[in-house]
Amino acid sequence: MKLTHGGDWAGFAQEYGTMPLDFSANISPLGVPEGVRRAVEKALDTADRYPDPLCRELRAKLGQALNVPPEHIFCGNGAADVIFRLVRAKRPRTAMVTAPTFAEYEQALRESDCKVESVQLDARQDFAVTETLLESIRPGLDLLFLCEPNNPTGRTTPRPLLQRILEKCAACGTLLVVDECFNDFLDDPQAHTLQGELETHPNLLILRAFTKWYAMAGVRLGYALCADEALLERMRQCGQPWAVSMLAQAAGVAALEETQYSTRLAVLIRAQRPRMQEGLTALGCRVVPGEANYLLFFHPCTELVLRLRKKGVLLRSCDNYTGLGPGWYRAAVRTQEENDAFLNALREVL
Repeated sequence: MKLTHGGDWAGFAQEYGTMPLDFSANISPLGVPEGVRRAVEKALDTADRYPDPLCRELRAKLGQALNVPPEHIFCGNGAADVIFRLVRAKRPRTAMVTAPTFAEYEQALRESDCKVESVQLDARQDFAVTETLLESIRPGLDLLFLCEPNNPTGRTTPRPLLQRILEKCAACGTLLVVDECFNDFLDDPQAHTLQGELETHPNLLILRAFTKWYAMAGVRLGYALCADEALLERMRQCGQPWAVSMLAQAAGVAALEETQYSTRLAVLIRAQRPRMQEGLTALGCRVVPGEANYLLFFHPCTELVLRLRKKGVLLRSCDNYTGLGPGWYRAAVRTQEENDAFLNALREVL
């Protein structure tokens, strides 16, 4: 069975009887914060109760941390859950995505019988979003998904262009959904986020998750920020009532206190990303200048995933992304020791 995403450690463990060095999933290499571990353990005492379906404590904590009214926050079972709920609630007839980008946008749209238009990003421009996207926004376009920074390219849209896209969407009656799940990995996250535009742009919805930054992929916790409270209420009704477990809610509350962890992680990624890019380039790879905790690269060898797997290393093949194909790969940025081990294994298989 071919899976859509990376991170299939379970399949590897079943085949080899050990855990891999996983560069196929873009998760914090620092692991789950200690405070989150303690909070989840403590929350086990309340596991006999149904979780709060409104995530009141978590939303209040998020609102305080982000300076956003709790009424403008919706929590779900990971960002993917929020995406599918959004599409069910919005019921768009026509929507737009870029290519390549995160697969769940198009999957959710097509399951709702929505016409999906795709704007192909040019590899010769390192998959940058350009004026072409702005020109494609028009009345009758119900929804636009934009991943910032984009997955798998790691590129961001220049802030002035991003602002113009938001204004054009507002003028055309288009809901702009900006996926900021990797925004914290940017060198200057606050300079790029559109969070400050929420109150004046009810046509803006921002996606975020605890998954990547706090290494909580197995916990499943994501959320949406939007000033359109009616839309958030419809999203709440478009799925099971207890989407976020008691343990996940406790983990989220605790994670927001992990300021030292966040500082350590930001310093690590800022130092290791250019080292990884230099190492991949030295091995003959064409590397897209990503800005997050992963790098997209091309190498004419189309068997890197299989060769590295035999050495205990997982790499994400990007041949199933629309707009890419064989030879394109995505590698996470991890600790210096792990990155060196990855580059050494890559050098051996090449």
